[in-house]
Order: sequence, then C-alpha cells, then structure tokens
Amino acid sequence: MIQEIQQLMRELPTESTQQAVGYPTLFTLVALGSLVPVVPTGALVSSAAVVAFHQTSPLSLFFVFLVASGAAFLGDICLYWLGQRGVRSKNGSKWLSAITRRAAPERLAQAQEKLTDHGGTVLVLSRLIPAGRIPVMLACLLSRMPLRQFARGDVPACLAWAATYQLIGILGGSLFPEPWQGVVAAIALTLLISGAPAVWRRLRARFGPGADGATR
Repeated sequence: MIQEIQQLMRELPTESTQQAVGYPTLFTLVALGSLVPVVPTGALVSSAAVVAFHQTSPLSLFFVFLVASGAAFLGDICLYWLGQRGVRSKNGSKWLSAITRRAAPERLAQAQEKLTDHGGTVLVLSRLIPAGRIPVMLACLLSRMPLRQFARGDVPACLAWAATYQLIGILGGSLFPEPWQGVVAAIALTLLISGAPAVWRRLRARFGPGADGATR
C-alpha cells in the first residue's frame, strides 16, 4: 500500500498543472463542505498546505490560504442566507431544519449564552472549536442577526480557521521528506482534533461525577 502511494506521488503532474486543477478543486470542496457536511474541510486545507509546502513557488501557501478562507466564507454566507429564509418563513425550510438537526440542544444553549454575552465576536471562535460553527450560526439565526453583521464576524473567523489548518499542514509537511507522508500526518491530526471533543463528552457522560449517582 505504501509503495503504491509513493508511486502515485512520483507520477503527479507538474506544479503548474497541480495549481490549475488544485485551487479550483479546493475552493469547490471547501465551499461545498461549508454548506453540507460531506467532506472534512479542515483535512482538505491541511493536505493542500502540505502539497504547497513542498512546491517551489513561494506564493503557493498564500494562495491556499486565500482560496480556503474565501471558500469557507462563501459557504457560510450562503448557508446563513438560506437559514434566514427559513427563519422568516412560517413553515421554515429544509435548510433551517438541516442546520437545527446538526446543532445539539446543549451546544445551542451554550452558543446562545455566549452570543448574548459577547455578541458577534463569538463567531471568530466558532470555527476554531470542533462542531462549534453550526450551533453559533443557528444562535445567530434565531436571534435574527442581520446578514451584514454575520458577515463582519465571519470574515476573521474564516481567516483564523484557514490559518490554523494551514499551520497543521505546514507542520506535517516540515516533519516528513515526502509530501504523501505529510498529507497522511495532517489528515490524522485534523481528524483527531475534530473527534476529540465528541470523545471527551462521551467519557464525561460515562465516567463523570453524575455517572456514579446514576448507576446507584
């Protein structure tokens, strides 16, 4: 398996071809992943950063950052606009229902509390916390935050998100001599970061202070 990956990496097209195909693909997948949870967008950005790190062009990493942050912002704005239409409608909408299903009640309550205390600044942290984006977005929708105000808070959020996952990719690319090794390391790290909060909540529910009382 490893030999097959190595052979595949050796047969990759030239840098110019990779960039011509890679940037539009990255933009499309990140924007799509911001709308529907079909692709791990963080892992995509980290993997693209690994490839860019090993390229000779000094602007490759900068372009990855611009493409990723721009696509994330576009996806967020589109999803928020679709959610607004559901909030304004008496019958709601499938997009608002989808957003609501993806936000756990306890996470939504926390997001609403933080939104009340800190306003739009909570958006910046929402993208950096795994599974934090949708509850905060839903809280903003339910509070009827205008699209323009949401956009102002979402710009630094998307920039910080893209920079964070790009740094993970740069770290993976710098630790290994072959790009494919850095890609594997970056994907593993991003998946670990994404899954850690869910694992922690399950452990707290099972072994936390209330667990003993519940079993007695």
